[in-house]
Amino acid sequence: MIAPQSGWPVGFIGLGVMGRPIALRLAGAGIPLRVWNRSAAASADLAAAGARVADSPQEVLRSARIIFVMLRDERVVDDLLHPQAAAFPWLAAGSTIVNLGTVSPEYSRLLGARVREAGGYFVEAPVSGSRIPAEQGQLVAMVAGEPAAVAEVTPLLAPACARIVECGEVPSATTMKLAANTFLIATVTGLAEAFHIGRHRGVDLEVLRQVLDASQMASPISRIKAEKLLGDDLTPQAAIRDVLMNADLIVEDARRTGAASPLLDVCRDLYRDAVARGDGDADMIAVIGAIGDRGRGSADVAAAKGTAA
Repeated sequence: MIAPQSGWPVGFIGLGVMGRPIALRLAGAGIPLRVWNRSAAASADLAAAGARVADSPQEVLRSARIIFVMLRDERVVDDLLHPQAAAFPWLAAGSTIVNLGTVSPEYSRLLGARVREAGGYFVEAPVSGSRIPAEQGQLVAMVAGEPAAVAEVTPLLAPACARIVECGEVPSATTMKLAANTFLIATVTGLAEAFHIGRHRGVDLEVLRQVLDASQMASPISRIKAEKLLGDDLTPQAAIRDVLMNADLIVEDARRTGAASPLLDVCRDLYRDAVARGDGDADMIAVIGAIGDRGRGSADVAAAKGTAA
């Protein structure tokens, strides 16, 4: 059993697609959890696993000394925790906020400053991986913050992570996560385009999967996403809407810092198209639909040019 110091429970706020399996891994390791989620239904599995369900996020902030936060975006963090108002009025002095979600580096820096103003500590711990790796304890966590706080938080992350990488000071872990997500988004989008082209040209897609699995390009993510395509399984492990949010963060940070992001500019447009066509809640591999729409548009343009000639 892993237990926090002084017998305090560990808090966990946000039990969505990623938060729920991470919290279940922690509970399964014997960590005493006090959890809260906007939708009560998501808390039922945690209660069955021995976690205590709080009535509000403020109760978690008051009662736990280490609080994991896995919320959708910066707006939700502000709405639920109110860090912009009186610097976390509900945070107990000496407590540590651990942000598992993906935000912009600038927001993470400001969030950390507000936590410190309230007398607490702040650790960034964004994770790389989707729902299945989270369920299997195979995530990669990138952590940053004051060394003592990072040292205390790291063992608590271990049940959900295959590897925990220390990145230095805030916001270096968030910056690292955006760099990693650049590769992830480009890779999955490229796989979707490969299957689109193969399907369009009448290639046997099962044979295409076998070729890719045997090649240097093969990876756990390519195998999982190819299987989802072949099985027409769009159940989200990483939903298109969330991928678009990540792509926006990457591109906006690139613009702010003067970095180039030509691949992500294209990918962001495709995921934006996918949301517009109604695929926002599907797995990110469903971007193949938006790619197909581009193909049909090109065919229409070519046909129109032929008619004009």
